[in-house]
Amino acid sequence: MSEAHATEQQPHDGPHEGPIKTPKQLVWAVVASFVVPIILIIMLTQFVATGEKNAAGTDALSPEAVAARIQKVGAVTIKDASDTASLKTGEQVFQAQCSACHATGAAGAPKFGDEAAWGPRVKQGLEALLNSALKGKGNMGPQGGGDFSDYEIARAVVYMANHGGAKFDEPKAPAPAASAAQ
Repeated sequence: MSEAHATEQQPHDGPHEGPIKTPKQLVWAVVASFVVPIILIIMLTQFVATGEKNAAGTDALSPEAVAARIQKVGAVTIKDASDTASLKTGEQVFQAQCSACHATGAAGAPKFGDEAAWGPRVKQGLEALLNSALKGKGNMGPQGGGDFSDYEIARAVVYMANHGGAKFDEPKAPAPAASAAQ
């Protein structure tokens, strides 16, 4: 038993065989190991190169395209307060800004045209109403410095208050600035 066991552990001394048995097969294997990767590289470069490119010669670097990519996020618009032609009426400001809450009475706002709700506010006077509109009161945020001028907000306050039972006069247009007259 020990002899059989000993012969099983000795390595096989016969010739080693692999997939390449002749010199002709060796030549083909060497050529294929160089040619196949080169063909794969050429095919990959053709695949990558056929896509659309934004490079020199396209409009991606045109002044308009560059300006669009680097434009400022915001812009400053300066309004001339003395230009009464472009100023909004009280009704226009109400429709654009105030109607969101005052048309429905949302967040405790007095409804447009509701004399009972507007009565105590009207008794405080136009200055108190305008101050509340410009600086904010309760759930209403300040409207001063927003999309509309203080004069336009005053016109909207008069418009809403007059429909709520007040008899306020339309506010006077702001006087032209001294620098604008020169």
